This record gives sequence, structure tokens and C-alpha cells, in this order.
Amino acid sequence: MQLAELIKGLNIKASSGDLDLDIDSVVYDSRKARAGSLFVCVRGFVTDGHQYIRQALDQNVSAIMIQDPVPDLPVPWVRVENSRRGLAHVSDRFFDHPSGKLKLLGITGTKGKTTATYMTRAILKAEGQRTGLIGTVANIIGDSVRFASRTTPESYDLQALLDEMTASQLDSCVMEVSSQGLMLDRVYGCEYAVGAFTNLYEDHIGPHEHPSMEAYLAAKLLLFDRCHLAAVNRDLDCYETVRAAVKSPCLTFGLSDNADIRASKIRKRTLNGRIGSEFELMTPWGETTVFVGLPGQFNIYNALTAITCAGLTGVSTESFRRGLADITVPGRLQPVPGNSDFQVLVDYAHNAASLEHVLLTLREYTSNRLIVVFGCGGDRSRTRRFEMGRIAGELADLALITSDNPRSEDPDQIIADIITGIKPTGGRYLVERDRAHAIEKIIQEAQTGDMILIAGKGHETYQIFKDQTIHFDDAEVAERCLNPSNREDAHGTSKTV
Repeated sequence: MQLAELIKGLNIKASSGDLDLDIDSVVYDSRKARAGSLFVCVRGFVTDGHQYIRQALDQNVSAIMIQDPVPDLPVPWVRVENSRRGLAHVSDRFFDHPSGKLKLLGITGTKGKTTATYMTRAILKAEGQRTGLIGTVANIIGDSVRFASRTTPESYDLQALLDEMTASQLDSCVMEVSSQGLMLDRVYGCEYAVGAFTNLYEDHIGPHEHPSMEAYLAAKLLLFDRCHLAAVNRDLDCYETVRAAVKSPCLTFGLSDNADIRASKIRKRTLNGRIGSEFELMTPWGETTVFVGLPGQFNIYNALTAITCAGLTGVSTESFRRGLADITVPGRLQPVPGNSDFQVLVDYAHNAASLEHVLLTLREYTSNRLIVVFGCGGDRSRTRRFEMGRIAGELADLALITSDNPRSEDPDQIIADIITGIKPTGGRYLVERDRAHAIEKIIQEAQTGDMILIAGKGHETYQIFKDQTIHFDDAEVAERCLNPSNREDAHGTSKTV
């Protein structure tokens, strides 16, 4: 595509050289620049792409997009007001607007985005659709699952993923849309069939994120500038503000009587070995009974988010039922399969608030002991260790303290800090520094009716030490331990990744 076509529609502040030259790649990493490339200089929090123009020129880059004036560039160049938006714009045009060829569903909110996107995808798959996913845990295209490095990819990478989905003949895609992704124009140019707002809590406030809660909310509301239909949590404290930002047709969801899609007569239930919630579902498309195979009221809200998003695309109520009954989300109250008379779940809870939330939820489903296996990450706040120890001591019948990702710190010192928090509670605890040994130990000694929560790492498939990173997956280790013939092989490997 010619450079002039790529930049069509952008506010060009200045330019020089032949804008009709052919461009066969768009890059924002100077190391990937070559003949035929347009190098976009993106100004980031840590570094500035303008500093790497010389490297791009040395690699024979064909054209450059800049935000700041740069004298004497020897190749064609264009200067734009915002090069982040410029990158998103040219990426969308380079891949021929792939989001317009899919039913793209975007979900934003402080909590629950990952679970809600997996639930939405499960419903759409139950309807027979070929659905991709983009989010915190992984990017999924057909049978290909690729672990993600950030919730919302950089704009070029996002458009490349969407283009790959259209080439793979997918019908739809569900994606997590972070406030950073919206604020930094990563999703600029995307066309959403549905945009959904789950909830808002105080988070992501800081020098490299958002200066205030008002700015944080304003960033999230940008999603509604890009969607044809909207879904909003009716039970939000800030509902009126959010609803006022929606200009497209909108349906609300929640537990309140004035929600368009709502759950009532909620009861705890265990079905086919899965703990969860059952409720009566009322929608504009009909009424039915739904079982969600994940516990807790927060997962009812996640399910309602997914039901509303999928319903707005025309999905049947029977697909709601089939998609949600055996839902599994990596590292989010993920049940570990096994023929045992106790339950094992893996969850990402890695701070006191999330651990408290999960333990209180699981207590309602526990007939014997509630046991938690956890540690704390190194090179992070020591206060988190004391607080998590206190919560475990207060809410669990037994805590097994182990190592998480110690990083550059001594694992024994981290464990000692956790013990400092747990001791004053009088709660029972054990210590096993080796995480694989800890999981194996607790599963071998589990009793009928026990509920075991392995917390902290969730979907992560690695463990970070001072001198190496090894493959380690809590669910994988636990599943091997639940199979008696494989218990001796339960330990994590030391393969460096």
C-alpha cells in the first residue's frame, strides 16, 4: 500500500518526500525496520521512538512517522499530532479494517474482564460460532492459544491479530479492553459490534496510569465511542454517568428489578462436580434457568455481562445455558479435574482483598476444611505479605505457606513476613518452601469434603527465581497429584524459559 493511502484521514501537520512510495510493513520497534517499512516513532512512558530513528535509517527504512520535529530526515516522512493514534490509524488501514469483518465484542471494567470474555466466548461457541479471544491470559485464534504479554495489545499487534482471525474465517472475537488500551489509542480504529462496561473500583491510579478516578472512568467510557450496541451494569454506583456516555442502543444487566437482563432466585448449587450458582434469567429474548459453573455473586455479574453481549448479537437462550454450565477460565477459580471426594481450585488471588473475596465465597461451598496454599511475590510490597497472612489466618482452617515468584528475594524471608501476619490470628499454618511439594503434600493429606484453594499464580505457567525462570503451572501440578499413578512426577521442571 502506498504511504499516501495509509495516512489518508490523518491530521498531517507536515510532510516531506514522495508519499506515493510503496510500504509493505508497519513497525514501531526500530529493530524491525527495513527497506519497505514505515517506522512510527511512538513516545512511551520509559522510552521514546524518536531516539531510535538513526537505527531505523541504518537499516534502510523507507519512511518515518514522527510526532516531534526532526530536522534533515533523508527519507519521506510525515509528522502527526499524536503518533500513537497515527500508528493505530495506519495499522487499521494496512490490514484493511479487520474489525469491520468480524463481530467484535469489547468488555471493559476494573474486575471480571477476563472471566466475562471467556464466558462470552463459551456462549458464542455453544451457538456454533467460530470465536477468537484477546485478553490478559491469552490470545486465542481457532485452536491456537498464545499467552499474552498485556491485556490490550499495541495497536499494530491488535490489528494483526484481528486480521489473522479474519483470514482464519472466524465469525467473531471477544476482547478485554483496558483503560490503558483506550487512553493510549491501542483500539483506535476498531469497530465494536458490542461494548460492555462491567464495574468500577479504585485501581490503576498512578504516574504511569491514570491521575485520578475521574480520568480512569473517562478512559473506560471511550469504548462507547466505538461501539454499535452497548451493555452496562445497571447496579453500578456510577451508572448514570456511564449511561450518559452511551450514544448507541443499550441494554442493562444486573440483579436489580430495573435491569433489562437480570438474575433472580439465586441459589448455590453443585452440578456434575462443579460448584457454582443457579438462577432464573429474565431477558428481552425469553426466560430460562441458568447454572454458572463458577461460584460467587461476582461470577453471576460476569455471566450477565456475557449473556447481554452475546444476546445483543442474536444468540439463543439455550446457548446461554450450554455455554455457562461447564465454563472454565484459566486461573480464575479454575477447578482441577480429578476423581476425589474433595475439591481443588486454582485462582489468581495475589493480594489481601482478592484472597479475602475468594475465601469468603468458597466458605459457602465447603463442608469440611477450607485450605489455602499460597505465597507472595518477591520485589513487591512487604505489606502485602503481612495482609495476606492475616486474611489466610482469619478465614482458612489451614494455610500452607509456600513460595510464589520470589524473583530476586530470598523465599525464606518472604515466608517469614507472611508468618508475621498470620501468627497474631491464631490460625493454623504449615510451611513448605517448594511449591510443587506443597501442592503434593496438601492433596495427599486432603480429607472428604475439603476445599483446597491454590492461590497467587493463577494462569501463570512459570515461576521466577533470582537465577532462572522455570516452567510451573499450579493446575498442571495439582492435576498430576490428583492422579495417584503420577504423583511421584508432580514436581515442576527446572527447564529455563
